[in-house]
Amino acid sequence: MALLEQQPPEKKGPSLVVQLAMLLVMSALAAGAAWFAGGYLQSRSGGPEEAAAAATETTVAEHAGEEDVAAHTQPGIFMMEPITTNLAEPSEIWVRAELSLVFEGEPDPVVAAAIHQDLFAYLRTVKLRQVETASGLQHLRSDLAERASIRSEGAVKQILFRALLFE
Repeated sequence: MALLEQQPPEKKGPSLVVQLAMLLVMSALAAGAAWFAGGYLQSRSGGPEEAAAAATETTVAEHAGEEDVAAHTQPGIFMMEPITTNLAEPSEIWVRAELSLVFEGEPDPVVAAAIHQDLFAYLRTVKLRQVETASGLQHLRSDLAERASIRSEGAVKQILFRALLFE
């Protein structure tokens, strides 16, 4: 008698129809999650009306004259000239920082000029990898505030960032 050798049956994967159905289900879940996340983020940011109002205020403030800017500044706040310099590494990356100093009493333009030069020199030593993350930007902010406080002997309490651009 001859024994018939039986080979194990070949395993087959899911059929093409099942694969397509799973692809459609996963795509629908991803689209639903994106829709939910978008709605959540829009409700947290205040919606497009508030964003448009903020953009209009920024545009009006940029086009205002010197006397208008002086009329809208708070006592104790000194708006510094923008600082534009290149970073230490890579040197082809430029940074523009528009900052305001919050003084405890009346702003002192001489102290503000010294702080401006100190912050300018410090920004030239910053490397891009130091400020690539949110925590890196927070460290930069605290370093600048600490330098301003030391240079002013405690007269500057805070630095306000109006703009910080890397190009």
